[in-house]
Amino acid sequence: MAHIRLTPAALNDLQEIKKYISEELCNPIAANRIVKEIIDDYMLLAISPDMRVSLSAKLHIQTDYRYLISKNYLIFYKADDENVSIYRILNGRMDYIKSLFGEINNEQEIAD
Repeated sequence: MAHIRLTPAALNDLQEIKKYISEELCNPIAANRIVKEIIDDYMLLAISPDMRVSLSAKLHIQTDYRYLISKNYLIFYKADDENVSIYRILNGRMDYIKSLFGEINNEQEIAD
C-alpha cells in the first residue's frame, strides 16, 4: 500500500474549497461533507494509484501526472511504488490545465 502525501499547494486547495463553500456559499455542513468526500476519494489511491487516468492521455504531453475525479474536483497526483504525492485539487470548471501547467513549467517536469 502506498503512502499518501499532500503538497502544500494541495493542502491549500482543500482549505480554500472548504472556506469557499462554507463562507461564500454559506454552507459549512456541505463544506465539511465535500472535503471529507475528496479525502476519502484520494485515500483510495493508496490501494490502486495506477488505476486512474494519465494526464498524458488527455493532453498528449509527456508527464507523470495522473488525475482522479472527485465530484466537481480533479485531484492531480504522481505515484510510484511507495508514495502517492497529491499536487493540486482543482475545480473541474476552472482552467485547471493553466493552473497545473504553470506549476509544472516552473518545476521543469514536462519532457520536451
